[in-house]
Amino acid sequence: MNANNNEVGALLGGGRLVGCSSDEEPGAKTMIFSQNVIPNQLVSNRSSEFMNRYFPLTTLESWNDWKWQLRNAFTSLEDLRKIMKLTQKEILAINNLKGRLPLRITPYFASLIYRSKPTHPLRRNVVPVVEELLEGRMEQSDPLHERAYSPVKGIVHRYPDRVLFTVTQVCSNYCRYCTRSHSVGRLDKLGRQDFEKAFSYIASHREVRDVLISGGDPLTMSDELLDYILHNIRKIEHVEIIRIGTRVPVVLPQRITDKLESILKKYHPLYISLHFSHTDEITEECANACIKLADNGFPLGSQTVLLKGINDSVPVMKELMHRLLKIRVRPYYLYQCDLIPGSGHFRTTVKKGLEIIAGLRGYTSGYAVPTFVIDAPGGGGKIPLLPDYVVEHNSERIVLRNYKGDLCEYPEK
Repeated sequence: MNANNNEVGALLGGGRLVGCSSDEEPGAKTMIFSQNVIPNQLVSNRSSEFMNRYFPLTTLESWNDWKWQLRNAFTSLEDLRKIMKLTQKEILAINNLKGRLPLRITPYFASLIYRSKPTHPLRRNVVPVVEELLEGRMEQSDPLHERAYSPVKGIVHRYPDRVLFTVTQVCSNYCRYCTRSHSVGRLDKLGRQDFEKAFSYIASHREVRDVLISGGDPLTMSDELLDYILHNIRKIEHVEIIRIGTRVPVVLPQRITDKLESILKKYHPLYISLHFSHTDEITEECANACIKLADNGFPLGSQTVLLKGINDSVPVMKELMHRLLKIRVRPYYLYQCDLIPGSGHFRTTVKKGLEIIAGLRGYTSGYAVPTFVIDAPGGGGKIPLLPDYVVEHNSERIVLRNYKGDLCEYPEK
């Protein structure tokens, strides 16, 4: 438990973690396995070092058990102090979380940040800071007005042909910029009657062809409960596709088991929407989980939130998009950070988001360019934004500016 860095390094045959660019930034440069060499159960050298140091009596089998990861998550100031040196801003924030978004970090994800600087992108994702306690102008607990569009518990019906189904309020990690920070981490669980009412609502609205299962994180639920939910949605004839929104392959890749995949495969077409914020999240374990899902026929897309000091530059965003494609995850949305309370230190300007899109479009393949959107406050829905490519448009012609700044003309007649 108290082994020093040199002792751990000696045990592993070296003082540097595999895949690290420095001792301060674990996970910064990780290896991507090719499809034909992915082991069934993967534990990187980085994870092994962390496990040997802080969970010395734990077996590799336990470490790879997703339920063990949840049971041993770091959820308090006392927990975190055992593995990392915290700043005064972090300590003050953690001591004032009562009634706010809780703290929860899986041991796996903690292995990515336990030796990091306070400014490390992954650490900022999950460790609160005092700025989180400050509520800015126009910030709201429910900025997207999901409650106003909820006809029955768990269902949000904002768009004409699809519904959001929030099946749990639990996540394996709590991201500090979470849109649903007003509800996740609470004990307000859906019971069997709530699920049945939600199924009945979907069945009675024949315009609904698409159901997005979200939360919380649906993949923190048991296999049996997931099977029950998916079975009852799939048997509704007018539901064409099902989507699952999850961050599990990123923060709890041990959850992607053969048993889970065998359940999910019964309900194709099933799409999986992931959430990545930085390349350091794409570890060996994460890549393994994503490729396993892709191999089982699940289209994978990534929704990324634009975050100040984490991914708000063209080089960082381009590298993330390229790395995602390598593990068969298609960049989908780039979100302007929602106006939740205490999110001011995460938000960039909209102009910055447009600059990033302009720096991607034309300079890299179209598959690597996400759609930049604002999820409009007040429940207005997602509104896509583009740089000013249209210079002039009338009944005769449209004048366009390409990615290099050159003007091009196209006739309207």
